[in-house]
Amino acid sequence: MAKTKTLTCGLIAPISPLAGCSAEHWEEVRSIVADAIDTIDEYKFNTTLVSDADEVGVIQKRIVQNVYNSDMIVCDVSGKNPNVMFELGLRLAFDKATIIIKDDETKYSFDTGIIEHITYPRDLRFTRIVDFKKDLARKFLATYEASVADTDHSPFLKNFGKFKVADLNETEVPADKIVLEALQDIRSEVGLLRRRSSGPPRRRPRVSTDNLPVNARIFSSILNYLSEHDISNPASLTNNSDLYRHVETKVAAGQYFAELDDFMSTVDSILAMMS
Repeated sequence: MAKTKTLTCGLIAPISPLAGCSAEHWEEVRSIVADAIDTIDEYKFNTTLVSDADEVGVIQKRIVQNVYNSDMIVCDVSGKNPNVMFELGLRLAFDKATIIIKDDETKYSFDTGIIEHITYPRDLRFTRIVDFKKDLARKFLATYEASVADTDHSPFLKNFGKFKVADLNETEVPADKIVLEALQDIRSEVGLLRRRSSGPPRRRPRVSTDNLPVNARIFSSILNYLSEHDISNPASLTNNSDLYRHVETKVAAGQYFAELDDFMSTVDSILAMMS
């Protein structure tokens, strides 16, 4: 069967060092996924990270648009990177065709465990990777064709009832409380993952002066949060996951901090300075 128009496959995956693996490791995994999808004869897919685009623009808007618009999404939840888990939550809330993969050292998450995960070896052993690529290509094709053939195709929300998902350009927020709660649970869970596994409380570093612009934006975001919630004591917000989410969204923290702990430590340090 000849391939016709090029379809889009968005890739949600770790980029920076994570779970003891280097950035190069995750780049190799993304290459393996792209190679597997390229073996599909029936369709031609262009596989890129959801953060990629030809034009310059606001990265958060681009990610949400690509998460929504991609014909298919492959999400690698290995290491449970917070940004990856949140973007997966968005895609599942949109209830569109999604493939989830993970390495064999990553445990299943409670919220997404009901969806089949395709597992690959973290050591990327050749013979097992060959089998993984075949399995991924087969299930990717079956999932895409099912989503095209069935207008009511629902990879996630069907497990909780019947819902009508709003288009991305609609201004009315859907009333699907269960979806909103699921997103909140996912983000809350991944926001605590590293703090739970970090052992003894981390030492609070001084606020770095090497990155004054982002520190100033964090300071401004905290002031905004204090005002919105009528809070007079900044120190009371130390280790507050809701504040972390607020600040992370406002300052695009993923662009400035390679590790979630570094971001939270900076927020806590600024809170201490404000107290």
